[in-house]
Amino acid sequence: MPPKLSIVTVVYNNRLTIENTLESVRSQDYPHLEHIVIDGNSKDGTTEIIKAHQGQLSHFVSEPDRGMYDAMNKGIRLATGDYIGILNADDFFESTNTLSQIAQRLEQDPTDCLYGDVQFVSAKDPSRIVRYYSSKPFHPDRFARGLMPAHPTFYAKRELFEKFGGYRTDFKIAADYELLVRYLWVNKISYQYFPQPLVRMRTGGTSNASLATYWTLNTEVVRACRVNGLKTSLPQILSKYFIKFMELRRRVAT
Repeated sequence: MPPKLSIVTVVYNNRLTIENTLESVRSQDYPHLEHIVIDGNSKDGTTEIIKAHQGQLSHFVSEPDRGMYDAMNKGIRLATGDYIGILNADDFFESTNTLSQIAQRLEQDPTDCLYGDVQFVSAKDPSRIVRYYSSKPFHPDRFARGLMPAHPTFYAKRELFEKFGGYRTDFKIAADYELLVRYLWVNKISYQYFPQPLVRMRTGGTSNASLATYWTLNTEVVRACRVNGLKTSLPQILSKYFIKFMELRRRVAT
């Protein structure tokens, strides 16, 4: 039986891109899905845009929250699908059949989770790809070096969130990293890599806003590993930039 997919979108004051995200979900050719939107009580017109599309949504909540991870947890608690994925307000699916491809793979091989690749695109011109993030090299052992599969492509069984918990709200930026460490390294859930881009992300998001943000991100990544019993250090985490550079050089050479 085809799996039901739950798509959770969290947003706060993002009227310039939220409609594109909503249309991206609406245009999917896969019928067995629900779209849940959690808005943090936006003040810039975002809420009015969402309300104009409310007929396509399974749930829409607009209220103050304690940040994006608290909002994600709210959406996950409302989800009824077999698998849950997160599509944020700066993101959109790579094609109109992305979800049908994900569902087909999960129906054929119902692992605990699936992930794929991400294309980073220009905020001014979303048709222009500025960076490609491949999840292919990922293995749980790489968490200690600061490397993770692309979280925007992560689809996990709903029961896992009930069993192992949701996103920790005491992390500002790296709660997604912590959750992936907890699921894939600590609890050793089964996973599969889907070798193609699933999501396009606009550049300029929270995790790459400034040098100060990079510092916060990487120190939180260290903490995400340590709270889960995975030994690492900040220099070890920072070595990921060298690893990424070498992998980029190999791709260019081939």
